Amino acid sequence: MRNTVIFAGLAFALLGPTALIIQKESLLATGKPVLLELAPVDPRSLMQGDYMVLNYAISRDREWNPGWPHDGRLVLSLDKQGVGQFVCLHEPSIPLAPDEFLLRYRVRNGRVRLGAEAFFFQEGQARHYESARYGELRVAPNGTSVLVGLRGKDREPLGPVPPVPDPARHDERQEDAEEM
Repeated sequence: MRNTVIFAGLAFALLGPTALIIQKESLLATGKPVLLELAPVDPRSLMQGDYMVLNYAISRDREWNPGWPHDGRLVLSLDKQGVGQFVCLHEPSIPLAPDEFLLRYRVRNGRVRLGAEAFFFQEGQARHYESARYGELRVAPNGTSVLVGLRGKDREPLGPVPPVPDPARHDERQEDAEEM
């Protein structure tokens, strides 16, 4: 009996996170790309590394009505630049227009939260994200979202540019490996 409980606990400990990872990877692959305008703040956390607190314009610009639910979905549409614009609070009995989609929100401590409220980056990389003006999300049909990156004022992706491999060095390494 003891072994069964240990095995079940281990299976739960491994399968739970695996299911969450699969769910997020699926959302990354199939979610609707959406940009949300933001007003970043860039604090530092000694324990967590460098990060940027994200304050989305949609939540900042909305005067929150105390009668609205604390957990729900917003209806958004995309403008010509792919930036999400607030339409209304979602009412399940009203169908969405063809150009509309849902984005899940939660109200915590009087603030509207739209999912990822911080963007973590490698220490020393802050300069790559200082000009952030948009958060790039992938949004599922049910409104859940995942933050995938930050974008600049012209909606260009931000972040360190990966080094371009030098084909000559690759050939040298391959020759060295063949000699061994």
